[in-house]
Amino acid sequence: MTDLHVVDATAEHVEEIVDVIHHAFSARRVLDPPSTALSENATTVAAAVAAHGGLLVLIDGVPAGAMLFEVDGDVLGLRRVSVNPRFQGRGVASAMVGCAEDTARERGLRRVRLIARVELPDTVEFWRRRGYSVVEREGQNLIYAKAMPIELTIPTADDMRAAAEELAGQLRAGDVLVLSGDLGAGKTTFTQGLGAGLKVRGDITSPTFVISRVHPSLAGGPALVHVDAYRLGGIAELDDLDLDASLDDAVTVVEWGHGLAESLAPDRLDIVITRGDDDVDETRDLRITPAGPRWAETGVSLTPPVLSAAERD
Repeated sequence: MTDLHVVDATAEHVEEIVDVIHHAFSARRVLDPPSTALSENATTVAAAVAAHGGLLVLIDGVPAGAMLFEVDGDVLGLRRVSVNPRFQGRGVASAMVGCAEDTARERGLRRVRLIARVELPDTVEFWRRRGYSVVEREGQNLIYAKAMPIELTIPTADDMRAAAEELAGQLRAGDVLVLSGDLGAGKTTFTQGLGAGLKVRGDITSPTFVISRVHPSLAGGPALVHVDAYRLGGIAELDDLDLDASLDDAVTVVEWGHGLAESLAPDRLDIVITRGDDDVDETRDLRITPAGPRWAETGVSLTPPVLSAAERD
């Protein structure tokens, strides 16, 4: 059984990281222009680790993978993502990327970013499978990014509306939100907050008896299209609603849309609201997972609500 560990890089790991980088990049075919990775040394790596950190992967105690971090504003950059060829096919790169994304969330950073060479199709495919999107191209360099999920504890229904209203300020025409949660979790409450933030007309209620409802803007912005997919039998019935006619011009919210509405747009926000075990407790857990290049360029930001002492307990 393989003993794989990912550890936060420190000064004592510098020589091992340099060794992994050199093994990994010397095994790659020569590119034009060539990579500068082989110029890394103990001095440059030590400076990088001291400034922003990094990761080292050990398999059975042997250095197998490494990466360096670079923080720029709200973005965690991944540099020198390296796997010793001896350990390829052992899940080293995936383990590092997962831990790097955990680091980004722990540091409160909104996005993860990296550069991959277009001439390396296996590398390009790896990042695509991990949910990264190309947001820019500079010569032979593809700039990949991925927005991080955010998780908040929401104490009250008013706080839920406020969170959604804040999110509305980051939305634009064409955005799709797939909203999931148990009955009574607060999906409609959340959508009411979106409607307030988008300044649309009409009371937003559960669309149980009207599968799709359009709320025009009162302020010259996008309309809000509110869809209830609970009673839809599948993707064919969702297609019958002809949402394509309004997708580009509206913000579309699909309740109960998990497993159905993802096909509406590659760029979307998957939103899950979870209620506690106590029916009396209003507290909800809100998780927003951005997907696609639109959100990879910006990420999502929400202000955590202030919890009272009782709510903290």
